[in-house]
Amino acid sequence: MDAIILQILNGLDKGSAYALIALGLTLIFGTLGVVNFAHGALFMLGAFCAVTLSQILTLSHEVIDDTRTDFLGNPLKVDVPYVYDIFGQAAGDTIIDWAVPLGILFAIPIMAGIGIAMERGLIKHFYKRPHADQILVTFGLAIVLQEIIKYFYGANPIPTPAPDAFIGSFDFGAMLGFDPGSIIYPYWRLVYFLFAMTIIAAVFAFLQFTTFGMVVRAGMADRETVGLLGINIDKRFTIMFAIAACVAGVAGVMYAPINSPNYHMGMDFLVLSFVVVVVGGMGSLPGAVAAGFLLGILESFASMSWAINLVPGINQIIIYLVAIIILLTRPRGLMGRKGVMED
Repeated sequence: MDAIILQILNGLDKGSAYALIALGLTLIFGTLGVVNFAHGALFMLGAFCAVTLSQILTLSHEVIDDTRTDFLGNPLKVDVPYVYDIFGQAAGDTIIDWAVPLGILFAIPIMAGIGIAMERGLIKHFYKRPHADQILVTFGLAIVLQEIIKYFYGANPIPTPAPDAFIGSFDFGAMLGFDPGSIIYPYWRLVYFLFAMTIIAAVFAFLQFTTFGMVVRAGMADRETVGLLGINIDKRFTIMFAIAACVAGVAGVMYAPINSPNYHMGMDFLVLSFVVVVVGGMGSLPGAVAAGFLLGILESFASMSWAINLVPGINQIIIYLVAIIILLTRPRGLMGRKGVMED
């Protein structure tokens, strides 16, 4: 039982990332009808927003510390972060320590701007083009963004630690009555899961309970009729693209301590998240979220030693096997609307 609980927990954090990226992909497909293969790159850009803010906060200058000397007896030069000069040492240390959560505030305007620029500058020209054209142009854009990140940040992963308050693990085993230490789960992974659930709930509440969201949902169902009512649906869809970019961006920010950001992480998650969207149902927001968590947990169970011994490499292909079965038996996905992707 403890092994089962541990695998479920392990699947939740990866499933959270799948669900958040798939949610953004589905928002874009549902509102604009565009298959956006650059969405994984937005996840990567969000992670590098956390890296960038961390690097900015640790920028420093040299000062002479008269209280310390080198081996020759000369006053020692020390590096002092600029945030110390602005906020003081104690507050500066706290700000540097909490660079990743603060990265959310840093990333939101950047990702919204990138989303609007992508939609207005490129994506809008492919609304009525075949899905194959959309995939090619957005995939090409993803490669361009990937190479830009590689040029400025290098090819190696950049460790981005979580705040000290969340370093360590929670003992679920002791809490649930099992042997202490039998179910250990890192605090930050728990934080990421709760963060993902908050973002998902916020997006659904926004679409369900706000006038803007209701107009968007109406536009998803019948864009032409909404336009005939005098509503500028194109402007709202541009804003939705920006929101989808922000969702992917903040997902990447908070995932940075779990998986050190690197230039190809967006592509790694994109392929899996697109499979999640297909399994959940193209255009179905609840389907994308449910499939994200289910496939994350399924992948976690497939990584257990008994499964790998039984079918070597099963952990690498299990999600694709599920997708093949779904496409053969129910092309529209688990919760997709009838007729979507069934032509």
